[in-house]
Amino acid sequence: MTGLVVGLLLFLGLHSIRIYAEGWRTRQLARMGEVRWKGLYTLVSLLGFGLIVWGYGQARMAPVVLWPTPVWTRHLAAPLTLVAFVMLAAANVPANHLKEKLGHPMLAGTKVWALAHLLANGTLADAVLFGSFLVWAVLCFRSSRRRDRVNAVRYPKGALRGDVITVVVGLVIWLVFAFWAHGWLIGVRPFG
Repeated sequence: MTGLVVGLLLFLGLHSIRIYAEGWRTRQLARMGEVRWKGLYTLVSLLGFGLIVWGYGQARMAPVVLWPTPVWTRHLAAPLTLVAFVMLAAANVPANHLKEKLGHPMLAGTKVWALAHLLANGTLADAVLFGSFLVWAVLCFRSSRRRDRVNAVRYPKGALRGDVITVVVGLVIWLVFAFWAHGWLIGVRPFG
């Protein structure tokens, strides 16, 4: 469990710097330069992510069950993760209404993804992993929206074409992940 916790601290902590320590980040960028800063950021992110994956895998070998998960929670997780993948796509597809309204659909999608996995999994490792991502995403989303209001940020107007592309891309990625990649990467097949 230690590897999981350290990985989460590194990964989520690093991904919180811009939101909670913008001044420090700006000073480091000026001191190091953009290339060096991004290289260090990438290295620490990958280290944190690797520790999360390794630590979670280790914790799953001796699971500590906190609550039983009824079958219906797995059925609820499927459409919730679909919504999360559509929001993830919305963060990267130009001119869609989700980006226009939410401003930060990737953070919103992370909240939905984490909640879906908390509902469908009841071990200590799941609570630590998905609970951490949920709390982080809630705090970051709130902070990002507040920063947008203070800076009067307006996102580009959404259009039907952008919405259709967003939904199709999100659906395709979800299908690939749900029916193939999740089992290959995580060892759990959501649909059998």
